[in-house]
Amino acid sequence: MTEQDWSIRMGELVRASYQSAAFERFWGIKLTQRRAQIYLTQHSLFVRHRRDCWMNVSANCPEMSVKQKILEHEYEEVIRDEHSEHGHLDLVIRQGKSIGLTADDILNTVPFPTTRACLYAYSWLTREKPWQEGLAALMATERCSDNRLLEDLGGGNALKTAKKWMEDLGLTWEQVPNAAAHSKADEKHSDMFLSSLAEFVRKDQEENVLQATKESLELRELMLWGMSDAMEKVT
Repeated sequence: MTEQDWSIRMGELVRASYQSAAFERFWGIKLTQRRAQIYLTQHSLFVRHRRDCWMNVSANCPEMSVKQKILEHEYEEVIRDEHSEHGHLDLVIRQGKSIGLTADDILNTVPFPTTRACLYAYSWLTREKPWQEGLAALMATERCSDNRLLEDLGGGNALKTAKKWMEDLGLTWEQVPNAAAHSKADEKHSDMFLSSLAEFVRKDQEENVLQATKESLELRELMLWGMSDAMEKVT
């Protein structure tokens, strides 16, 4: 498939997931400070775990051009980019301060069983499956924040999160730096590896790569179910 083909096929899967019962339930929960704390602390585990997953794909991939892109991607996420001089985890910590969380609260978060199960699954997907499938699994969740793809559904995940935090909690754009940054950065990262799929996925691998995309999105939905369960139990 061409880059455009991959963009279309992956986009269809992302849009279907974005309209799933898991997302519908999650977006329907009115945020309070405690509910926002639950979301952000569990999300921080997902953010940190992805660093391991990207390295799994790099270790499995023999193609230097793909390794270079992964290093570029991770430099922006971990070291610095236009959104932060200290990496994107710093953005999560800064956003946490807006809802009463300390850095220790975020760094010492205990995963819910659903979160733990999903992170284990992402580790397996990116370590044990062919690198093309692992790459697609990681690309899928970043495409969930692509505003171009999801504009008619209220915007991508990061933008919609920022809006919800501002509406429900009365925060400003500056107080939601992680969501604000990823509403822009993930558009770039969403497209970053399309050419790699077009170049290195054989025709007989295409359906497996799309299946990995679908499974990755289902794992994200499962994480949201767990978060929603916990959020609905508190006020």
